[in-house]
Amino acid sequence: MGDIRIVTSNEVLLNSAQAAVAALDGWQFAGAATVDELVSGCGEPGDVVLIDVHAGPENGYESCRRLTGSARARLFIVGDGDRSVSGPIAGFCGAHVLDRPLTAAALRAALDDSAIRPSGDTQERGQGATHGLPEAMLQDLIGGSTQTILRALVDPDTGLFNYEFLNFKLDEEFKRARRFGTPLSCVMLGFEGQASDDVLRQLAAAFLETSRDTDVLGRFDESSFLFFLPNTGPDGARVMAERIKAIANARGLSDLVGDPLDIAAGISFYPHVDITRREDLFGRAREAFFAARAEGTGLVTAG
Repeated sequence: MGDIRIVTSNEVLLNSAQAAVAALDGWQFAGAATVDELVSGCGEPGDVVLIDVHAGPENGYESCRRLTGSARARLFIVGDGDRSVSGPIAGFCGAHVLDRPLTAAALRAALDDSAIRPSGDTQERGQGATHGLPEAMLQDLIGGSTQTILRALVDPDTGLFNYEFLNFKLDEEFKRARRFGTPLSCVMLGFEGQASDDVLRQLAAAFLETSRDTDVLGRFDESSFLFFLPNTGPDGARVMAERIKAIANARGLSDLVGDPLDIAAGISFYPHVDITRREDLFGRAREAFFAARAEGTGLVTAG
């Protein structure tokens, strides 16, 4: 287990958190902390941070954004609003949601649930998946101050996650797969040359059409993208890549000189005998991507 800290200026919430943690076997309440302390490295992997949405002076979601990728802990937003609004934006910021009043039973269930599965695990690929940027929710939750969060997490040209957030999610998804023995596929996909902003948006739309809401989709660099597919083996990843290629061909997507986008994809997967670190998962996908592009086969799985 580990330590549980809370970011709050509310004495009632602080006391209820202490009481809730005291009722949990294996967990220790480490008291209140500031976001600045946590950003500087407070805590160990496996610890938990509870963030009061009303903590101030900044909004709790902004605090969560600052901690994403910095603090070595699972993050929870503690709020009292509509989960249809707070849930998606918390997930977008790399956190889960807890409701007030904070109880031991609710905290125990949330800790178990966040460790085992993200929401929507059972959704079939491509059926009702929603990755749309929740700008309206952001406006409601942080009073119109959306741009800081958007710049921190999202590539402006495609609306997909950016390189920095992909790095955070690679670490998170690999640790989850290794801990619970679940499959995880990594797909690097791209094309040679450059494409217009409109083509990039259409290509991103094809990604979203073929994915589930638990898949992590991001832009790696100017002409390549990186996907993490939880609970998906190499066959499922291959199906996704082939569908993306088919959609791009059917829509006649082309580069800046008018040539059709020649999409290549490389796939790696865990568990695999040669993958023991997150760097291995990424590295093998990248090598397979370069091989696919060089051989002109379009798709290579690192076996």
